[in-house]
Amino acid sequence: MNKIVKYFKECALEMKKVSWPSRQMVLSSTKVVIVATIVFAIVLGLVDFLLLKGIFLIF
Repeated sequence: MNKIVKYFKECALEMKKVSWPSRQMVLSSTKVVIVATIVFAIVLGLVDFLLLKGIFLIF
């Protein structure tokens, strides 16, 4: 039991040393991820559509 308490105390001390990003930085990073995901989905959808059309033309 003593090791568990020590572990959580050390975790709390390490969490105080972490350099947390600002709210603005988190929001801007989130926007980048969302936009990149949407663009990637559109590109993959377009490639899938074109490949499907190509297969239907062949067969």
